[in-house]
Amino acid sequence: MLKGRAIVGQSGGPTSVINSSLAGVVDACRDVDDVTGVLGMRWAIEGFMAGEVIDLGREGKPTIKALRRTPGSALGSSRHKLTDADMPVILDRLREYGIRTLFMIGGNDTMDTIRRVVEYAGAQGYELCGVGVPKTVDNDLYGTDHTPGYPSAARYVALSVQQAGALARDMQKVDQFVIYQSIGRDAGWLAAAAALAKRDPDDAPHLIYLPERVFDRERFLADVERAHKDFGYVSIVCGEGIKYADGTPVSASRTRDKFANVEYGAMGGTSVALQLHRMISEAFGWRGEFQITESLCMPAIDRAVKLDLDEAYECGRAAVRLAAEGPGGAMVTLERQSSDPYRCTTGTAPLAEVAERAKPMPDEFINAAGNFTTEKFIEYARPLVGELPAFARRKCARPRRT
Repeated sequence: MLKGRAIVGQSGGPTSVINSSLAGVVDACRDVDDVTGVLGMRWAIEGFMAGEVIDLGREGKPTIKALRRTPGSALGSSRHKLTDADMPVILDRLREYGIRTLFMIGGNDTMDTIRRVVEYAGAQGYELCGVGVPKTVDNDLYGTDHTPGYPSAARYVALSVQQAGALARDMQKVDQFVIYQSIGRDAGWLAAAAALAKRDPDDAPHLIYLPERVFDRERFLADVERAHKDFGYVSIVCGEGIKYADGTPVSASRTRDKFANVEYGAMGGTSVALQLHRMISEAFGWRGEFQITESLCMPAIDRAVKLDLDEAYECGRAAVRLAAEGPGGAMVTLERQSSDPYRCTTGTAPLAEVAERAKPMPDEFINAAGNFTTEKFIEYARPLVGELPAFARRKCARPRRT
């Protein structure tokens, strides 16, 4: 690690454990002699360019400890896309504050930000070490078994679908179907987590549709009709990014953000859940519900998994160790050694590879029909999410008439 100050920022959407990673970075920096101070970017790289920097080293240990169970992004976040014109401004700020180590907690775009800043600084003769700390509820970062934030968000989805399924089962004389929409632009990891709610065949969910598979309206309606016939109601989970064969989003969105990603939700068009609701209602004349939680799974600290909180903290500490041992230029990863019993260690992946590649769900995790997960996915996800509550089930026979 180069002697000087370190700075840490949080970028993109939060997770319920992102502040635990921040605490890990701050705690570990305090133990490194070459780190003369640890600063925080207010509003990520966007705020840094404006000089919005805070001294994390002056925060008391109780405050840093409390970060480990605090929702949101404590430093404030941003989705600013770097331009060439930003680079001289960033370099001036690095020099102004004497920063020699850059940590950022985020996803693909964040890793690309670190890479570009470090490369530019080096080209200008300014030595800078950059290390990424993984974060995303989508679980689509390349090079890591899973991302901090995913286990807790996956548990949020599984619990929501499990309990909404109980409601749908018991209200089937009123509503014949329920649709739960999960976030996840191009990867179905979060929607797939709903499968963990299922213990028996009639339990929710009955159908799961993922962005990794082409959506076909006629097959979908046939699946729905079959499930309704078998169970008396239908519980459906869909990822927000499911698309038709020609690439058109089922949400019918044509809007893209500054990173060229399709905008889903109210600003980008009709939600996927509402579109599926209309298809079912028009085809069968049934009444049903749709549930869209959007970003609620991101800050849900009340459903955070202890394993997730601990791994997020360790990733923050591992980033500091990585900076101390070498030149940086990498993201900390989680490497699973075993699923039963669960064991995981930290590793590394080059920033350039993480920035340029995503990690969709593998084929072996999706069933042949493309409407549910396989047991291999359950084996992968269950250790991360933990056991779900078991509720009472009706097993008694009807009473005899006298």
